[in-house]
Amino acid sequence: MSTEQFGDMRTEYSKSLIAVGEQDPNVVVLGADTTDSLKTAGFGKKFPERFFNVGIAEANLVSVAAGLAYSGKTAFASTYAIFLPGRCVDQIRNAIAYPSPGNKKGLNVKLVVSHGGLTVGADGGSHQQIEDIAIMRVIPNMRVILPADSVAVSKLTWIIAQQYGPFYMRMCRSKTPIIHNNSQEFQVGKAITMREGSDCTIAACGITVKMALDAADLLNQDEISCRVIDCFSIKPIDKELLEKAARETGAIVTCEEHNVMGGFGSAVSEVVSESYPVPIRRIGVQDKFGESARDNEIAQLLEKHGMTSINITNMVKEARSHKQ
Repeated sequence: MSTEQFGDMRTEYSKSLIAVGEQDPNVVVLGADTTDSLKTAGFGKKFPERFFNVGIAEANLVSVAAGLAYSGKTAFASTYAIFLPGRCVDQIRNAIAYPSPGNKKGLNVKLVVSHGGLTVGADGGSHQQIEDIAIMRVIPNMRVILPADSVAVSKLTWIIAQQYGPFYMRMCRSKTPIIHNNSQEFQVGKAITMREGSDCTIAACGITVKMALDAADLLNQDEISCRVIDCFSIKPIDKELLEKAARETGAIVTCEEHNVMGGFGSAVSEVVSESYPVPIRRIGVQDKFGESARDNEIAQLLEKHGMTSINITNMVKEARSHKQ
């Protein structure tokens, strides 16, 4: 019988928001008619004077958050990933990230979204956000975070609340396996080595970290030793750890629930190509849109796009075959 435990990212986000709000009276929370789905309604009940529902108007959501931040508040703005950044890139870039007089780091706004990636399922390709990382990581001053589980969401909500400046953090809709201990420490700009290995590195983010760990178990049966890294901090990315992995293992496979173009795999490739070039294989959506899938079909949808432990093992073997 499996002892694997699952956690809900949105539930932990809600709990952490309330706890942060109790500690810091300057924290405000905004939603775009998605407060039940994002589970931010709990903050609104606890602190009604610090909770703002702007309706289905994502550009206004970002602009109002910017105004509150400009007046000294720490603003958390949350909605679905397909709408943020999708409907409000201009406001994100120019109202939040762009330097203002006397402030070169942008405004203190935390953009926290849910329903990212293919695991939205039945909503279909029109609502499966697989381009957001590429969009957000090229905006100066913006930091980009992809937690792997509910433990990471809880810890990182506290961290981004305490660090000044713009953040983008993406959660998924489905419950996810818990892979981190509550004692695990997180630091923006630093990845976490989940498992040591010498033959290849699997660098993953979000829900694919668990797939990477499962793949490492399978490869171990073939006497292939894989290092697994949780790169939850996509920007700033942990250049030092990635270069070390390239030097010590000689090959890297990246995994992401996102388009491989411009996303996490691209970020890793940029780092490695400039520091210590090794064979890299990127797993993710291959420049396509998603498609509808019922909840019991999501695993098949992920498999169609190569996001399985079996495919990761195949890519590891492929990357290793090109090692010098």
